[in-house]
Amino acid sequence: MRTTGLLLALLSLLALLSACGDNARLSAQAGAGADPQLPQPNPPLIPTVEIAPAVGWSGDVTPTPAANMEVTAFAEGLDHPRWLYVLPNGDVLVAETNAPPGKSGIDGIKGWVMKRVMKRAGAVTPSANRITLLRDTDGDGKAEFRSVFLQGLHSPFGMALVGDTFYVANANALLKVPYQSGETTITATPTKVADLPGKGDELNHHWTKSLLASADGAHLYVGVGSNSNVAENGMDVEHMRAAILEVDTDTGATRVFASGLRNPVGLDWEPHTGALWAVVNERDELGSDLVPDYLTSIRRGAFYGWPYSYYGQHIDERVSPQKPELVAVAVSPDFALGAHVAPLGLAFNHGGVAGFGEGAFVGLHGSWNRRPLNGYEVVFVPFTDGRPTGPMQVVLSGFVDANGNARGRPVGVSLDGRGGLLVADDVGNSVWRVTGAHDLPDGDPTRASTVEPH
Repeated sequence: MRTTGLLLALLSLLALLSACGDNARLSAQAGAGADPQLPQPNPPLIPTVEIAPAVGWSGDVTPTPAANMEVTAFAEGLDHPRWLYVLPNGDVLVAETNAPPGKSGIDGIKGWVMKRVMKRAGAVTPSANRITLLRDTDGDGKAEFRSVFLQGLHSPFGMALVGDTFYVANANALLKVPYQSGETTITATPTKVADLPGKGDELNHHWTKSLLASADGAHLYVGVGSNSNVAENGMDVEHMRAAILEVDTDTGATRVFASGLRNPVGLDWEPHTGALWAVVNERDELGSDLVPDYLTSIRRGAFYGWPYSYYGQHIDERVSPQKPELVAVAVSPDFALGAHVAPLGLAFNHGGVAGFGEGAFVGLHGSWNRRPLNGYEVVFVPFTDGRPTGPMQVVLSGFVDANGNARGRPVGVSLDGRGGLLVADDVGNSVWRVTGAHDLPDGDPTRASTVEPH
């Protein structure tokens, strides 16, 4: 009886948390752009918990493309597809993956509640721990062939091909394996290049490790998220975290390239300037209007604020002791994507998707700490001469239905080299392909809509 009573009490607490918290006072658009509004922090006594329960897609329903665009299912029936990589021959690799078992970095009642919230959002499923190869054999925009490319991994995420070496970033280590063009299955045992934060019994709050190779293949860049929201577990567990790491492909030597980035996920090279850019998930529990997640260029040796400040010198009073010498040099991001939109995927449009010019596609996975919901769509950020100009354009929406349920959640995005944008959907267990409508010629400027984010 005591166990039943405790369970009922905890369920009541979960219901209370779902009902409490603050509501956004600003529009979603106010927290986006090159100069977002940053109101005073409004941390509620009970954190805002607002999710879109995962239900998946039914029947012939698909996401909604922008005006004069089309969307088709490139592949369905996957197991929590999170990240994409397109090989030079056009084969598409998809990491079917999820968080490794173990400590999340969130303890007590809050950790219990968060686990159940994430379960309702479709984020708590065993990791398939594999990379699957998808091949469109007849050019119709759908993958007729699939095979297990690499398996037995440990929460794999980022992927990169350098020459004839394929790299994959597990949650705890960077691995490599030989690859020959056209291979559909790799049976060789991967070898370790370097350890990554998240090994052993460490806390692993942000587990994903994105990966990007330099043009000459001499270095790999790894996005590593923090082990906490705002260093509440202490800075000792944040060693080499909240950072982008640079790994020497020959020796495995690893160093911090840039720091103060709470959770940098999508990485890509801006094609006009050659600069490294990233999308970053900012901190929670300062209210529904703070802090905007962002897209930014990444400078070697730069510090971007976390955990001591956000958007430059805006101090987070929850963090103690402070480090004013770091806050003084904190870099302000280039472009805000909106509060709590959870940007994950990033891909620059280097002449790939018709109707969209210079700029970046971003997969917004969607919020849990904002009321009303924010994100749950794929957007395009226009650039001019290598710099974001905005406003954002919605490319793919409809992931949340009229009842507030998540039919899908976009994660990784990648150009397929054939005029399409691929989108991994980890709740819908699909990879979507977005292209220009067939009745419009390539390059027609009416392809892209200019709908503001909602």
